[in-house]
Amino acid sequence: MTHSPAPADSAADRVIRVSAIVMRDDTGRVLNVRKRGTDAFMLPGGKPEPGESAAETALREFAEELGIELDPDRLSTVGVFRAAAANEPGFVVEAAVFGHPLVPAALAAGAHAEIDAVEWIDPAAERSDIAPLTTEFVFPALRSA
Repeated sequence: MTHSPAPADSAADRVIRVSAIVMRDDTGRVLNVRKRGTDAFMLPGGKPEPGESAAETALREFAEELGIELDPDRLSTVGVFRAAAANEPGFVVEAAVFGHPLVPAALAAGAHAEIDAVEWIDPAAERSDIAPLTTEFVFPALRSA
């Protein structure tokens, strides 16, 4: 019996869709997290659950990762960005990014769920430990806004 080779991955199969939230402190630094077992800091967020909108995903993930419930009425759209995935070689991440005003609890936020570290990062900082999506697209969008 002969087997046909498995079909090659299509470009669509190599895209990871996520939602994330930008929150800035009063000096303009952006809240970032580093997930357990990874090296890159990134915006709080993650993959959608079935039936969730991008905004619902961002809010749920922020609450899971930082233990802070945000007001959905205060979300604003930053944009949709695509870049090489920081933690999955050969994949592209497409992120719906939302902004939310600073909430005081975020200033003392600690890691929850799969988060190992929380850090406020200056968008002008030159660092090698930040996800490409953030450094190549989100931070420049924030600097030009």
